[in-house]
Amino acid sequence: MKKNFIILITIITFVVSATSMAVDDYQGTTKNLYRKMKLSNKINYQLFENALTGYEKINSKTNGNFLTIIDFSKPSTEKRFYVLDMKREKVFYETYVSHGVNTGNLNATKFSNRVSSRQSSLGFFLTSETYFGSKGYSLRLDGLEPGINSNARKRAIVIHGADYANPDFIKKTGRLGRSWGCPALPLGLNKEIIDTIKNGSVIFVNGNDLSYVQKSKYI
Repeated sequence: MKKNFIILITIITFVVSATSMAVDDYQGTTKNLYRKMKLSNKINYQLFENALTGYEKINSKTNGNFLTIIDFSKPSTEKRFYVLDMKREKVFYETYVSHGVNTGNLNATKFSNRVSSRQSSLGFFLTSETYFGSKGYSLRLDGLEPGINSNARKRAIVIHGADYANPDFIKKTGRLGRSWGCPALPLGLNKEIIDTIKNGSVIFVNGNDLSYVQKSKYI
């Protein structure tokens, strides 16, 4: 009996130790990547770790080289849209992005999955097909998280260009203009960014909402 107890304790100790080592290795790799991509003055480390965790779980098979992070914890006067080239380990794009009109003024404070809410949604998305619509060249998004962003397609939440997303708009009003929930990009950059991330790349939208972190199955 005593021998079996000792064996059991040994096994438990080994499993705990191996798990701890795996976590340490993952965190070490993530921190090295964070440093290599020179993100310290751009993206909060915890945000990057959350985005990377989801990116690896989703593991897009079609356009897995790119991870886009939208950081709505920052005001719209700051660049908060980042396209990361995960293959070459560098920042590919860094620019401004608008949030929804009912999400807030300068800062994004309210998020929703409801149709007609005109609010931005948080969480992980996959990019899909492009099309020409009322906002010009646009990119459809599919929300991956039920109850959080799963109505993205139904709500016509797409990436498109807008004059109110240009930095010149900030000089006039003190903030970017706002969309009906879409992440709108500056005109002149929108097409090349859309063509880079279309067809199955991962987007992570972050905001100051602790309840999201508790609900998400990806982080």
